[in-house]
Amino acid sequence: MTFAKAQEYFLDHCQFEKNLSAKTLEFYAIDLRQFQSFLKNYKSDSQIGKIDKYVLKDYLKYIAHFKPKTVKRKLATLKAFFNFLEFEDIIMVNPFRKLRVKIKEPRRLPNLMSTHEVQKIFKAAYTAKEATTSDGDYLTKLRDIAVLELLFATGIRVSELCDLKDKNINLQNGVITINGKGSKERLIQVCNPGVLRILCEYRRYFEEQIEQSGYFFINRLDRRLSDQSIRRLIRGYTQLAAIDKNITPHTFRHTFATLLLEEDVDIKYIQHFLGHSSIATTQIYTHVNSAKQQQILSTKHPRNGFEFGSCSDSQ
Repeated sequence: MTFAKAQEYFLDHCQFEKNLSAKTLEFYAIDLRQFQSFLKNYKSDSQIGKIDKYVLKDYLKYIAHFKPKTVKRKLATLKAFFNFLEFEDIIMVNPFRKLRVKIKEPRRLPNLMSTHEVQKIFKAAYTAKEATTSDGDYLTKLRDIAVLELLFATGIRVSELCDLKDKNINLQNGVITINGKGSKERLIQVCNPGVLRILCEYRRYFEEQIEQSGYFFINRLDRRLSDQSIRRLIRGYTQLAAIDKNITPHTFRHTFATLLLEEDVDIKYIQHFLGHSSIATTQIYTHVNSAKQQQILSTKHPRNGFEFGSCSDSQ
């Protein structure tokens, strides 16, 4: 069987049998196309059964210039692909069985905002809305604020926010149904009156367009708002707030989780809010900033209760 035919079978399996998300299917297709391109340049036989561990080792060198996270994703795609082919008896042996690869990712703390920076961005957005001189500009700013408020209120992923349907949001009860990774559904309550008020105002002004498209957040063409549009609007308000920091939709998510932890919210609740299948993923947020460290150590450390060695003893 040719690689192209095997790829077609695999993607059909992922879409119709495993019901994977459109985003996952897109990445699978990109990664497999790249591997197919490599095979052509490598002058390897296009027959899928001819691919062995030595071909994979050369491919690993070929993609070594990518970030470790990207390399891991591309290899994971190929592993899933060859696992499927072996299970379906299209190939006799999965070439990954004879290959041991360990890729280390540098552990980096998430990019965060302070509460002061969050306040500056919201102030810039609300001030810009009140300063508008046209109805169209006012509606754009209203939608932007609704996006920012929901990002910070729920810690939602940008892809989840873009995919929110009108039917997923109950503004009367303040309950949002989020379809997360792996088609896992979770409910999050929006409790802040200010957030609910801006969402209701946005929904009221855009009611006709929202009902027509089915999506809650829409662009000027009355279509689903894209990830790129949200990144651009955040970048714009970051600059307007005079914050010299790379702030993305994921920064709002990281900040949401970290600030809740600093308020002593149980990590299991945060795991649910973020839609993590494993608490190990959530534990990246268990770092604390220097101000919080100082507060904890100055008030909670048992040494503070020792009577000897105090300032009064030395006088």
